[in-house]
Amino acid sequence: MFSKIWTTKSTGVFSAQAEQLRQLLADADAVVLGAGAGLSTSAGFVYDGARFRQYFADFAAKYGFADMYSGGFYPYATLEEHWAYWSRYIYINRYQNAPKPVYNDLFRLVKDKDYFVLTTNVDHCFQKAGFDKKRLFYTQGDYGLFQCAEPCCPETFDNEALVRRMVEAQGYTIAPDGSLTVPQGAALKMRIPAELVPRCPHCGRPLTMNLRADNTFVEDEGWHRAAGRYSDFLRRHEGQKILFLELGVGYNTPGIIKYPFWRMTAQNPQAFYVCINPGPAQLPPEIAPRALCIRKDIGAVVKEV
Repeated sequence: MFSKIWTTKSTGVFSAQAEQLRQLLADADAVVLGAGAGLSTSAGFVYDGARFRQYFADFAAKYGFADMYSGGFYPYATLEEHWAYWSRYIYINRYQNAPKPVYNDLFRLVKDKDYFVLTTNVDHCFQKAGFDKKRLFYTQGDYGLFQCAEPCCPETFDNEALVRRMVEAQGYTIAPDGSLTVPQGAALKMRIPAELVPRCPHCGRPLTMNLRADNTFVEDEGWHRAAGRYSDFLRRHEGQKILFLELGVGYNTPGIIKYPFWRMTAQNPQAFYVCINPGPAQLPPEIAPRALCIRKDIGAVVKEV
């Protein structure tokens, strides 16, 4: 087990840190990006405040929700209301582009490198920004996929067409740029027609989101292929100059990205670990000589680099 030391925030050294990261990227044989929720937050995918009120004011007024997460866990009385809420949630967080170009700036930094992305995010922002889908491993699922709630089968199902129909059935108009508008004088519905409730084509049970919450999460064929490509990437670059670049990863699930990155850095004398996160950052002293923590907004860092 690693011991930990806390890093301190110093705006005076940011330019030097950005230059160091620029050089590390240039020198690396390979780059492994580890991305958590903080990266999408930096890109503008926030789940409360004005963005929440814009799309869920009616649900907030009825149930007292203050953020999208709370509404997602609410035990609605009917599947028609459940999917009214979730179809809006999926649409704005999966099928709309992020408000800020943070992912695009990040792609600019690594597009000419041999890179791989390991992420707990489920909003598909990497692929929309141009990252090669064969270099992405979404460990925790995808807002764009349904699965059987049981589950009766190891399959997932693309949901974009059905989600769009659910959103439109509530009264929204989807513009060519993907934005949602409500016609003047119209009132949104908080339920969808019963015939739009998604059901498993094999057993007829309701479908649910392909998001890792318990042991019913479906790791489908695509998930296992991505896991295999990630393992192959690490084996291929074993002992080389690998830059482990951690972005917006907290301590909800540190065993997926953070701790493995620390361990692999410690095991490879040629590796270097960089953590970018505006909040408090910890660093094992065992890898401190080959590590850098930048406590600043991720978008500001990648734009500077």
